[in-house]
Amino acid sequence: MHTFEVWAPIPSTVRVHVDGVEHEMIRSPDGWWRADVAAAPGARYGFVLDDSPTVLPDPRSPRQPEGVHLPSRLHDVDPARWTDAAWTGRQLAGSVVYELHVGTFTPEGTFDAAITHLDHLVDLGVGFVELMPVAAFNGTHNWGYDGVLWYAVHEAYGGPDGLQRFVDACHRRGLAVALDVVYNHLGPSGNYLDRFGPYLTAGTNSWGSTINLCGPDSGEVRRYVVDNALRWFREFHIDALRLDAVHALVDNTATHLLEELSIETHRLSAHLRRPLTLIAESDLNDPRIITARAAGGYGLDAQWDDDVHHAIHAAVSGERQGYYGDFGSIRALAHTLTHGYFHGGTYSTFRGRNHGRPMDIRRIPADAMLAYTCTHDQIGNRATGDRPGTYLTAGQLAVKAALVLCSPYTPMLFMGEEWGARTPFQYFTSHPEPELGAATAEGRRREFAGHGWGTHEIPDPQDHLTFLRSKLDWTEPEQEHHARLLECYRALITLRHARAELSDPWLEHLRVEYDDDARWIALVRGNLRITCNLGTEPVSVPVGGIPILWWDEPAIDETASAVTLPGHSFAVLDAAPIRVGTGRQ
Repeated sequence: MHTFEVWAPIPSTVRVHVDGVEHEMIRSPDGWWRADVAAAPGARYGFVLDDSPTVLPDPRSPRQPEGVHLPSRLHDVDPARWTDAAWTGRQLAGSVVYELHVGTFTPEGTFDAAITHLDHLVDLGVGFVELMPVAAFNGTHNWGYDGVLWYAVHEAYGGPDGLQRFVDACHRRGLAVALDVVYNHLGPSGNYLDRFGPYLTAGTNSWGSTINLCGPDSGEVRRYVVDNALRWFREFHIDALRLDAVHALVDNTATHLLEELSIETHRLSAHLRRPLTLIAESDLNDPRIITARAAGGYGLDAQWDDDVHHAIHAAVSGERQGYYGDFGSIRALAHTLTHGYFHGGTYSTFRGRNHGRPMDIRRIPADAMLAYTCTHDQIGNRATGDRPGTYLTAGQLAVKAALVLCSPYTPMLFMGEEWGARTPFQYFTSHPEPELGAATAEGRRREFAGHGWGTHEIPDPQDHLTFLRSKLDWTEPEQEHHARLLECYRALITLRHARAELSDPWLEHLRVEYDDDARWIALVRGNLRITCNLGTEPVSVPVGGIPILWWDEPAIDETASAVTLPGHSFAVLDAAPIRVGTGRQ
């Protein structure tokens, strides 16, 4: 016998269909309906509400092999298939994170195909593999942020069994797995939750209706979110969750959903006896998200730090459009690197108001912030999805890498960045509904037309070629231009792991020297000096030490008190008397 249950306080009657046979369900006072029915493993089932003839998928469906509009399938993660009993987890601090999209990481676009490239990540020095969302969505491919059945795994990637194999393979290689989850909205197609209960509110955010986290009957909605998070940790052995756009979570209760997630996650971590990590994506520049609960914060472990990205990208590339408007100077870069945020209660011209609040660098370690040269957003949300490798020099890419990988922050790479991939990562969708597909394409064109782009230049998200163009080209790392940058990334990550100075997370220990006019910056970290020339011409940097790693060989003056860097290059200097590494000519 199997107990079928569903929270459905809205309908007057609920029936469960199991392999085509209808069964009555009994309602309890809390709005849950239950029925004990004989069901074979993998049975096809769904729920019928009131007089509707439609069999709807289970809101907590474990598997949707026929798509999100059709009934669910029973599925259990088989404990016997795990081989990671010796896995004790990995701390985020001290690790390098690697973000990837399963559908475009390989030509096949599956979990099993991704496994074949895990040794590349181990050789690179990665500690965490972060998957973009894999929850079930309508269609065959998209970025994953249109998920509608949060408990199921997208079948085209390999379904729940494929995810289990992927996580197990990562753990065998010492790699932790982070999963991107979206709790701030649901996708536009296949969302039937509001027929069951008050999952949604009348409000909206940039992507759809907001989730009911604090209105009437929100207790079970919050439980729906928290149980989903715990499912990934417990059943799929996931090590970390990246919480998408937490600034779009509307919750005015005394215990914010983020704090509730933190409490439950740390409780489960203690039970499982391995680290479980929560990473927020937030546009708020609010340090309370990563402040300990005992100090009045939400208690999350880390957050993405877009200000660091903006400061590095604008300074290196010279771009100033949109939210890059306040960035670009070396001074802005130095301030951001030493304060965590650029906007900590200061005026943002992009927003037209004051933004953020200061981060107490004496209480919050910098490794609670993820820094990066690019992400899926920072590439895919450009009009044509062009990567930095197509419009920056190899030296500029190397400088960006040195600033991130030698910073006090937790570094994150986006797939292919390590060799300067030139394949785009464009915004792609596969909505089966023609009207939804057309609306998505038109919205994309209208958005970028306002920034001066011609409509013919904007890739059609619904065009299958847009998806295919976004797949990584794994022959690129074998080419000389790309191989040299890949070697540089490996050397920087190796140095980060080897030198204790680069693991020091306290910003008050970081000293930054710079010259805005001469376009150079130097990070002083213990005995190491990370010197970078963001300009095109050679520049003398008045910082001493022995070069141990570089992009384009530097020249040291006779007194070893200054280094001359070629244009678009960096050099890591060691002020200690003993040389500890080798350079790259």
